[in-house]
Amino acid sequence: MKLFHQETAKKWHQYSIFEQMANIGIEVLRAIFWKKKNNKLMCLNAFYRALELIDLTINDEKNKKYLKEILRIREVLGDYFIGDNIYHSTDEGWEKYFYPYIFVSRKDK
Repeated sequence: MKLFHQETAKKWHQYSIFEQMANIGIEVLRAIFWKKKNNKLMCLNAFYRALELIDLTINDEKNKKYLKEILRIREVLGDYFIGDNIYHSTDEGWEKYFYPYIFVSRKDK
């Protein structure tokens, strides 16, 4: 399987959980952006990139204590973008969830 983030995957474990979650959030925000523009292909591509980053995060040994939350995020995002949205997620809810990670990860840069 071809990775979207081939170079990122090589160094993913070097990122803190905050940086990892921020990168996932950026892809989710891109998916939301394209969803609002009614561009289904670009929305799905951004969603798939977010899933790829989530999977890299799941496989990072240092994140074992966060595994339950990460797996839930994966489940609910899948439901939101390609499922029936049984969890009643919203664009605003995802933005509120990921913005703090993005803010914290950028604060030292």
